[in-house]
Amino acid sequence: SGEPLKMARASGLHDRIYRVVRSIPSGVVATYGQVATVVGCGPRLVGYAMSSLPSGSEVPWQRVINSQGRISVRSDGSPDSRQRCLLVAEGVVFDARGRVDLKRFGWDGPDWALIHEAGLNPLPGRGAD
Repeated sequence: SGEPLKMARASGLHDRIYRVVRSIPSGVVATYGQVATVVGCGPRLVGYAMSSLPSGSEVPWQRVINSQGRISVRSDGSPDSRQRCLLVAEGVVFDARGRVDLKRFGWDGPDWALIHEAGLNPLPGRGAD
């Protein structure tokens, strides 16, 4: 009997995740953990939400990568080459080991208007470099 409620809650979280991901600018990447922090869920749920997007969705799923700055492997064990191509086309640079420099290309969170309007959490500030 709890299944429909669980599905509705997951659907609502997916909508919040997609709203946050839509706010990530072109040429910038966010980690699953960053999106999870803003939404108030776990990084794995962000991954599930990204993988359940229908083909042709306007949500820029390619801008979400793992905390090592890499494209996460898919269920077949290899990274999605389309994701890298889309990011490169946006100006994101990968090093020889397939990593993105998160200090250079990392997202600093949604704007305050979105945070306030959607009841989201701000990202903790970056440490002094």
